[in-house]
Amino acid sequence: MCGIVAYIGSRQAYPIIIKGLHRLEYRGYDSAGVALMNGGLKVYKKAGKVADLEAFIGDQDTSGTLGMGHTRWATHGEPNDRNAHPHYSESKNFAIIHNGIIENYNSIKTELKNRGHNFQSDTDTEVLIHLIEELYDNLKVELEEAVRLALNEIVGAYAIVVMSKEDPKKLIAARKGSPVVVGIGKDEFFVASDATPIVEYTKNVAYLNDGELAIMADGKLVVKTIENQVQTPYVQELEMQLEMLEKGGYEHFMLKEIYEQPRSIWDSMRGRIDAKGRRLRLGGVGEYENKFLNAKRVIIVGCGTSWHAGLVGEYLIEDLARIPVEVEYASEFRYRNPIINEEDFVIAISQSGETADTLAAIELAKSKGATIFGICNVVGSSIPRATHAGSYTHAGPEIGVASTKAFTAQVTVLTLLALQLAHKRGTIKESKFHSLLNELESIPAKVEQALKTNDVVKELAANYKDARNFLYLGRGYGFPVALEGALKLKEISYIHAEGYPAAEMKHGPIALIDEQMPVVVIATKHGSYEKVVSNIQEVKARKGIIIAVVTEGDEEVRKVADHVIEIPEVDDVLSPLLSVIPLQLLSYHIAVLRGCNVDQPRNLAKSVTVE
Repeated sequence: MCGIVAYIGSRQAYPIIIKGLHRLEYRGYDSAGVALMNGGLKVYKKAGKVADLEAFIGDQDTSGTLGMGHTRWATHGEPNDRNAHPHYSESKNFAIIHNGIIENYNSIKTELKNRGHNFQSDTDTEVLIHLIEELYDNLKVELEEAVRLALNEIVGAYAIVVMSKEDPKKLIAARKGSPVVVGIGKDEFFVASDATPIVEYTKNVAYLNDGELAIMADGKLVVKTIENQVQTPYVQELEMQLEMLEKGGYEHFMLKEIYEQPRSIWDSMRGRIDAKGRRLRLGGVGEYENKFLNAKRVIIVGCGTSWHAGLVGEYLIEDLARIPVEVEYASEFRYRNPIINEEDFVIAISQSGETADTLAAIELAKSKGATIFGICNVVGSSIPRATHAGSYTHAGPEIGVASTKAFTAQVTVLTLLALQLAHKRGTIKESKFHSLLNELESIPAKVEQALKTNDVVKELAANYKDARNFLYLGRGYGFPVALEGALKLKEISYIHAEGYPAAEMKHGPIALIDEQMPVVVIATKHGSYEKVVSNIQEVKARKGIIIAVVTEGDEEVRKVADHVIEIPEVDDVLSPLLSVIPLQLLSYHIAVLRGCNVDQPRNLAKSVTVE
């Protein structure tokens, strides 16, 4: 959830750390801080964004070739100066930054207080650095040994970096349940929560596994387990390009990422389909394909936007491959003692590959003997390493906190998966299979066309930016899109919005409809089209305002709707990839007009790596 970055080498650390914090700010922006080895161990920290930290530091001396920084999403302790990271130890000879939650911090804190320790913050993190210092002083051990012994006392999740004035040319990092990547340069090392701060300096990285420490000193990297076993790090090359991390002329990352969807959808299909050759191969299924084909049940787990993509996946797999599917919130799945069998196939979806609840759901399902298939966007993240098989979405870095291209990339991979299963199981006619392959190849161009609704949507946004409530309705494949549209509006504009199956409107939500209520309806041409038109009539009879997403050329809905947004005609199976586009644009423009911080909405962070 929080962002961490650190450097050790011959360059000046502060510029690298500050630039890295700006790139990591999507992970948390309640407060920020840096620690530098500069004639001693100096810590600067401030509530607010990274820019507030820079202003606070001003022209103070920030020289030094060893340092670390942190941008926080608050868990323990409110966002303020004293709860910002880094945190000092009792003597201020040690400092730490931390992403995660230490569950047993309170009992350790009580023991340390009884032994004379004084704490300056309300965080769980400060407890750990006090414990590390106590072990260092009492046992007279090396810094890495004190860190290792302390971590053996910890219950919970962590990604940490530790510095000490006692060992001013050494940097220690460790992880359990929260990501840590080490960038490897020539006699220098970079540490971060993800690769975004590193790609500018090196392409060679090693991802720490759970329960591992990285010790960096004298131009050497040593990786050990917390059981003190030396490991050989697996070094891989980053595929990420620096320009992917820039706004590229767009006002916000979110808008850039909305407009990147033709490419991200194509990249998620590239090499996997050949419409002319009438072939589809999602290689990530691998040796588990037969088990997937014979699965008695598929369970899809995810959170937020990934859960909505999972709902689309349910429609796709049941519709095309005729396998029963259940879609579960990962956070509920792990706590309700679910019935899981060895014949079940579990699909875990996460943009970051680090979502804590989804990872816990994977471990639960694995313990019951189920086969796990991961769908995520970040190479080297925890979910690909925890699952039996899986496929990357190839959406590229998504910096905006509200997911856009991640959703369509996930739906693209789920579509390919459902089609492959259907073809192999013989539950789809050959002519239909070929038709859908051809339509899939046309989707990026049709998304480009859907993006041309931007001006119409922007004008609509100006009319309804002050609305207090929105209702989103859809049937069939349109229902998960309605949920996703409502979530986007809530996330970035802070307008209350709800998504419903259109038929359920009469079972309660219709009571809310009046002349002040904008109702967004997914009304594309499909099997339930006439039913949706009837639902629109019901809203109009109660003076509701209809904003309809329709198939190009539709005249019937245009007669009754207050506003229509046209998208290209497409098979119902593929319609979510197009119908979601104007909803993303609507939420974006409303948020901008309301003066909201689109890329960094309040109380949210990009990757939920804590419970």
